[in-house]
Amino acid sequence: MASERLQFHELGLDDRLLKAVEDLGWSQPTLIQEKAIPLALEGKDLLARARTGSGKTAAYAVPVIQRILASKQSVREQDVRALILVPTKELGQQVQTMMRQLSAYCSRDVRVADISSKADLSAQRPILMEKPDVVVGTPSRVLAHLSAQNLVLHSSLEMLVVDEADLLFSFGFEADLKNLLCHLPKIYQSFLMSATFTEDVQALKELLLHNPVILKLQGSQLPDSSQLQQYSIKCEEEDKFLLIYALLKLRLVQGKTLLFVGAVDRCYRLKLFLEQFGIPACVLNSELPVQSRSHIIAQFNQGFYDYIIATDEESLADPTAVPQTPVATGRRKTAEKGKTKDKEYGVSRGVDFQNVANVINFDFPTTVESYIHRVGRTARADNPGTALSFVSHTELSLFSEVEEALRGDDADSVLKPYQFKMEEIQGFRYRCRDAMRSVTKQAVREARLKEIKQELLNSEKLKTYFEDNPRDLQLLRHDKDLHPAVVKPHLKNVPEYLISETLRSVVNPLSGSRRRRKRKTEAKAGVLKSSFKKNIHGKNPLKSFRYIRGRNRKGKAGR
Repeated sequence: MASERLQFHELGLDDRLLKAVEDLGWSQPTLIQEKAIPLALEGKDLLARARTGSGKTAAYAVPVIQRILASKQSVREQDVRALILVPTKELGQQVQTMMRQLSAYCSRDVRVADISSKADLSAQRPILMEKPDVVVGTPSRVLAHLSAQNLVLHSSLEMLVVDEADLLFSFGFEADLKNLLCHLPKIYQSFLMSATFTEDVQALKELLLHNPVILKLQGSQLPDSSQLQQYSIKCEEEDKFLLIYALLKLRLVQGKTLLFVGAVDRCYRLKLFLEQFGIPACVLNSELPVQSRSHIIAQFNQGFYDYIIATDEESLADPTAVPQTPVATGRRKTAEKGKTKDKEYGVSRGVDFQNVANVINFDFPTTVESYIHRVGRTARADNPGTALSFVSHTELSLFSEVEEALRGDDADSVLKPYQFKMEEIQGFRYRCRDAMRSVTKQAVREARLKEIKQELLNSEKLKTYFEDNPRDLQLLRHDKDLHPAVVKPHLKNVPEYLISETLRSVVNPLSGSRRRRKRKTEAKAGVLKSSFKKNIHGKNPLKSFRYIRGRNRKGKAGR
């Protein structure tokens, strides 16, 4: 019960840390925080599994800061005391932000440096030479600095954190991590945080932990059906586009929404398709510079955008490939083998998208873990959420695998059929086909090149300017139309005759422009009415009425 739960002030934390926690609006610790923080402060090694959105970052960030503050009371020498390893640059920046928020009132005593970006080693060297208390980075980046002797850990490190531990080996960091361990002292405290317990996590446990306390705080890796509603609908390629058009244009799906696709060119194909109907959306994939990706996520969290079309870390397509329906896992991996990608990119896992109301799997994920982490972007903390998966006939085996895993985990988590009658939106099919004819292979390729050039310019040349002028950053939007495809203006409006009787009860058929014209007409009528009232209360009401009537006739004659 809530009354029996520990409060932050009962955990023996520094007053400056408690004040920062209060500023963040955290009334009481989450379950993982309540269990992990006291054990970490006792010096125990931890292996913790808790579902995404449960507060794992703060579960290790709070004790790390507390231990640094405690050690500085006796030892004033400045040194790197904590190393936090993350699988992606996005997560590195997120962890740095959280650490800085929690150390807001003790920033002189707890300095944090994120070295996960791709900046030159020489550019980051001055930061590391100042010996920040906490270093955040990917294994490959940390190892590069260790090899260059920009960073020394063997004499000072007290704590090692591995966040999203189940991702490190799958991202290809196994060799880097083993080489990195040679640079660490013999004794240090370790935390392994993960949403899943895989064989890779067990291998990391043997490498890093000594007699750890294992916290496995929930049976299900996703919230139950009272918080997260999960649906699926079987539809083929053309129907996917028809359905997403109806859901977004008719506002049947409301709130901030993440749309996951299976490849980079699918991002742009879907974006160009939605542009035809005046539906703005951002794309998020590994081709974009890391600064742009972080900025897109930050603006999405601030409410700038409603829709992000994202690829996850497992599938990136050939820029020259013909856009097509995703195929079975084995064939997809064969086709994409050897393609360059940013191995430290990850959207579906670890990144803290805030207040996401819906996740739509436009292309079904290729693994159970990928499904869990995609859907885990919504229904975080105590917020409700909805997940909807489109499933084609080539994805049925993957769908069965996910459904079986979820049913074994929690009977309430089985994907329910989405009760939507496709015949209700058949009237829109010809409009979708018309739009798809403009989204050609060439248009997709041009969109990718245009977006990359644009984001590289924003990322590099404007970086310094926006550091000096943060307010202007709001002008840099990522959901602008790319327009390499021919845009047909009439597609932006929704004719009332196309909306079925069933849907009319839940949508407003008036488009934005028609609503604006209607408001202007009503406003003009209101002005005329108030003018008439004003004149009829004058000395000669009849004369005033004739004046208005005559003025209107004159206007008509003039036309």
